[in-house]
Amino acid sequence: MARILIMRFSALGDVAMTVPVITSLAVQYPDLEITVLSREQLKPLFAQMPPNVSFYVADLKGKHKGVEGLNRLFAELKPMKFDYIADFHNVLRTKYLRMRFAVTGAGMEKIDKERKAKRRLTRQEDKVLKPLKSGFRRYADVLENLGFPVLLNFTSIYGNEMGDFSKIEPITGPKPKGEEWLGIAPFAKHKGKIYPLELMEKVVDHFSRRPNTRVFLFGGGPHEKKILDEWVDKYPTLTSMVGKIDLGTELNLISHLDVMLSMDSANMHLASIVNTPVVSVWGATHPYAGFLGWKQLPVNTVQLDMPCRPCSIFGDKPCFRGDYACMYDIRPEQVINKVEGVLI
Repeated sequence: MARILIMRFSALGDVAMTVPVITSLAVQYPDLEITVLSREQLKPLFAQMPPNVSFYVADLKGKHKGVEGLNRLFAELKPMKFDYIADFHNVLRTKYLRMRFAVTGAGMEKIDKERKAKRRLTRQEDKVLKPLKSGFRRYADVLENLGFPVLLNFTSIYGNEMGDFSKIEPITGPKPKGEEWLGIAPFAKHKGKIYPLELMEKVVDHFSRRPNTRVFLFGGGPHEKKILDEWVDKYPTLTSMVGKIDLGTELNLISHLDVMLSMDSANMHLASIVNTPVVSVWGATHPYAGFLGWKQLPVNTVQLDMPCRPCSIFGDKPCFRGDYACMYDIRPEQVINKVEGVLI
């Protein structure tokens, strides 16, 4: 049996995007032993994988930190005798590991991030506004270059089912018949990807009063927890899941939602890999960069046509206008109508 090591360390959304590709690879090449190298907190993303997929923890803040740690990591991996190395990340750490693996004779390929095309997409002058290759296709290209062409055929980490509801401990009882469940994930890593909270609260207010609708709020960290807890105090029909469930249980719950409302963020991708429809709000970034969730419909995106959009691939650059009009000019009614269109 041939063995392949697939490396992708971060971020949560980017690692989630590997799931449809790796699952397709595992199903189409059942004799291929696949090892995914990533951070421990991301392991639940791969818990439902076919039996020929295993997960190896890269402790990049502990024993695998720095050059010495990477040497230790290589020493741990080398005895596994990988025939192929697929670098889905192509950053300093993975480049160093590729250099070390070169002595083993393993076949190696890395992701092509097509940075020049992304600069053309995001520049202010002579912008080239056309869709780029999706992240899923970029991962698949790495595998194809190694000799493993993959037909991307994936529905959900749970197959044609949903997650086991008995494992969702904070929620009492099964989902009532006729009740619609909406997830709202209002946060993202960068300001350019966050719909203004004062506007999002109007969306939350609307759905908190919608008959036969239960709203779950998703986020992480003390700051986001504080804001969501304040919303729950104001709108008691809401349920905040921050700090109540782990990633595996969160995926389980999301699989039972009728729709997830999110930013261009990890929650869009978590919903996508459990086959939940997503309404996504886009500001500084754009689906044309290739990061729309797996099988999500472009018609379910909320965004404004502005000559300056997109100005960033990751949403981390300050708004050159200074007003973030790409987000502030989206009316709450636009978001509400888009979500209602999926729920109805």
